[in-house]
Amino acid sequence: MKKLSIVVHTSLQEELADCLRSLKLKSFMFSHIEEHSSQLKEDVFLSARDKVVGYVPKVRVDILLEDERAKTLIDELRGSGISFAGKGVYWVCDVGEVGEL
Repeated sequence: MKKLSIVVHTSLQEELADCLRSLKLKSFMFSHIEEHSSQLKEDVFLSARDKVVGYVPKVRVDILLEDERAKTLIDELRGSGISFAGKGVYWVCDVGEVGEL
């Protein structure tokens, strides 16, 4: 089992959620986060608001997937038409155990 985490600007949350729903994922979770960086002033993708307040509002989505599905989902997202260009990062981690409380 794998956990895919994706971080994007909040402006992409609705579009990303719609895309993930269309891909028939069992479930996914969004968390609201803030990016702080010394290079914010030079980032061409940021709005004036983001540059003034000094942090960027982002969302992180976490998805539990079977090993093979984690590999194919990234390719599907890249081909989805969502314009991630410079606005998103992802990582995949192994999950040792999954259960319910």
